[in-house]
Amino acid sequence: MPLDLRPSQALRLWHDVVFDLVRDADRDLTTRQLAGLLTVYLEPPPHTVRGLAQKLGVTKPVITRALDTMGRLNLVTRRRDDLDRRNVLVHRTLEGSLAVERLGDAIVRRHHELPP
Repeated sequence: MPLDLRPSQALRLWHDVVFDLVRDADRDLTTRQLAGLLTVYLEPPPHTVRGLAQKLGVTKPVITRALDTMGRLNLVTRRRDDLDRRNVLVHRTLEGSLAVERLGDAIVRRHHELPP
């Protein structure tokens, strides 16, 4: 069911959620990192470094740096593709799944807190 939000409400929602993300000292992800993380968790696999770079319109080294950070936070893992050793597959983790679920919960909670 689509939400009917005025632009000012949408911006308030985005502000409040981003504010919550920044205050979470454990996971202060950049917008690029967050876009990559959500792509891995919301779109069907397989996900590759090359594919994420292409989707986000950035270079492979940029995605590699983002994945390095997300890997240190245990939000994703990477492994060489056994079928095509040129590819590096990006995999979900339990901790990453829980983080994305918490993000979804925070968005819903902040949406309910929006003034009419």
